[in-house]
Amino acid sequence: MMAVGCRQGAPSGLETPSDISDTSLASEAGIRLEPPCWWVGMETPLQLLAYGHGLGLCKVRLDGLPGIKVRKIHKAQSQNYIFIDISVSPGAKPGTGALVFSGPDGEISLPYTFAAKDPSARESFNTSDLIYLIFPDRFANADTTNDTSALMQEPADRNIPLGRHGGDIQGIIDHLDYIRDLGATAIWSTPLLCDDQRRASYHGYAVSDYFRIDPRFGSNLLYAQLASTAHEKGLKVIMDIVTNHCGTACWFMDDLPFEDWIHKFDRYTGTNVCFSTNMDPNASQYDLNLQESGWFVPSMPDMNLDNPYTLQYLVQWAVWWTEYAKLDGLRVDTYPYNEKEPMSRWCQAVLKEYPWMNIVGECWTPEHDQLAYWQGGNPNPDGFDSHLPSIMDFPLQEAITAALSEGGDNPGWGRGMTRIYDCLSHDGGYHDLANMMIFLANHDHGRLWDTFGGDVSKMKIALGLLATIRGIPQLYNGDEMFFSKQNGDDWGDGAKRVDFPGGWDGDPYDLFSAEGRAAAAAAGSVPDLNCAPELYGYTQRLFNWRKETPVLHHGRTMHFLSRDNTYAFFRYDDKDQVFVFVNNSGSPKNIPWSHYSEIARGNQGTDIVTGEAVTLSDETIAEPKTITIIQL
Repeated sequence: MMAVGCRQGAPSGLETPSDISDTSLASEAGIRLEPPCWWVGMETPLQLLAYGHGLGLCKVRLDGLPGIKVRKIHKAQSQNYIFIDISVSPGAKPGTGALVFSGPDGEISLPYTFAAKDPSARESFNTSDLIYLIFPDRFANADTTNDTSALMQEPADRNIPLGRHGGDIQGIIDHLDYIRDLGATAIWSTPLLCDDQRRASYHGYAVSDYFRIDPRFGSNLLYAQLASTAHEKGLKVIMDIVTNHCGTACWFMDDLPFEDWIHKFDRYTGTNVCFSTNMDPNASQYDLNLQESGWFVPSMPDMNLDNPYTLQYLVQWAVWWTEYAKLDGLRVDTYPYNEKEPMSRWCQAVLKEYPWMNIVGECWTPEHDQLAYWQGGNPNPDGFDSHLPSIMDFPLQEAITAALSEGGDNPGWGRGMTRIYDCLSHDGGYHDLANMMIFLANHDHGRLWDTFGGDVSKMKIALGLLATIRGIPQLYNGDEMFFSKQNGDDWGDGAKRVDFPGGWDGDPYDLFSAEGRAAAAAAGSVPDLNCAPELYGYTQRLFNWRKETPVLHHGRTMHFLSRDNTYAFFRYDDKDQVFVFVNNSGSPKNIPWSHYSEIARGNQGTDIVTGEAVTLSDETIAEPKTITIIQL
């Protein structure tokens, strides 16, 4: 037999569903195969990456699977890699074959399994959903035995703000009823894949193994179970993936298949964080290259999507997880930092496999035209089409938080609620308003308690806007109860990503339960927990109502300008209307109902928060710092 070795510390195999053979034999033989299994009936061509000592000197064949064979092999710059194109005929049947590597010292035969592709088309996330964003390490620790893993470098220590705290997949599964009862219909978890950085590995954005769930979160099988259980409870599952970068601890970093598998420089070079260069007609190639190729941070090497092998690897990775776990959608981190043309092809390839799927990209810019540029189908002057269906509405997020931070009757020209009016006045510049993800904050923002200075009335207005403005709403875990940073003056990432009280044994309060929320409020010892029952109930009423109100899913918008720090808008279709009035000032305001005669079809309705019948007129008073939501 030829001498084949495995990289020191490589994982011992991946769990797969019961209808797909375990691939641990591949690692036992010293060869890593990625993807670890595949499916017949796929649109995506399969190009296996095989890694092992001297593997580039081998010939390869696939035995035992009629209609499935090795079509072509590609050598890499490193002799320890080989890329294998597999052809799968339309009539090929599921089964396990033998992938045979022949070298100077003999042969090694490894099992490789093809299962049957799921023929069903799922409903992806859309405007009928509320997406609940979970930061898993800080959400709930249901399995304390996996807090620290002998396979991973960083142990758990809940006392370290940027350390592992122990939250896991089982903790999410155990609280799916809480999420569903809140009114959410989909969950987006920040990455759960292996992140083996020596420190600050808790966030998952520095992947070290693309095909393995981090053992401190659980296992591949448990992740598939999370999706299955969520589906049983009427919840969709969105996976957070990172195509732009990996972690310095990623398994291939010690031995790259190609020198240009990642972007390399003579010395560390960071991105200029200026993705406007992609649409700027005056941009230099120097600045564009630095934006695309520079590393996000020193611990995150930048993947080179201009390398066709890298791009195909990342396409197959997204397809593999979607098929394996029966995912309902994808969220792509740091989307514009990828090379835009290859990333456009990535979107096309994933959507060719799953035409029903929605994919949302993080395009963090306050500029409306720069955000619109990244949504697929937008008529860009340079002809570029990202093929990315959905974008995150950062301009609206900034407008809402800034507006609510500017109270009083006269906040100044262009300030206060005028900010939201001005922001939505740019809606004509977007290609697909229904595919805008709207949100108040996420794991990269300060906690809203701190943003709004602990003012519960501002949080209620913000939640009311999230429930009624066009787009797909997303809520960050804990914002339904107005969490604070809980870390003194620390505004770093650890402060934004606080532990969810009740997610750990021994926590003084369990905010997942009504009894725990009541106990926290009654104790009064932690200011931001005093309002937990009130705000949870408010959020629950809002979003369970929204779930059953189609006019908020597909209706149009008409809004009305005011200079007194109030704002009014209607969501409407041919049948129904919802009226929203915000008084962000410090004094009572009359609702100028007669101003809205061009749109209002009547003045009778129901206050959706109180459930009371309402008759609207110019004498109707809106109290200071309130939002009024009337279903007409």
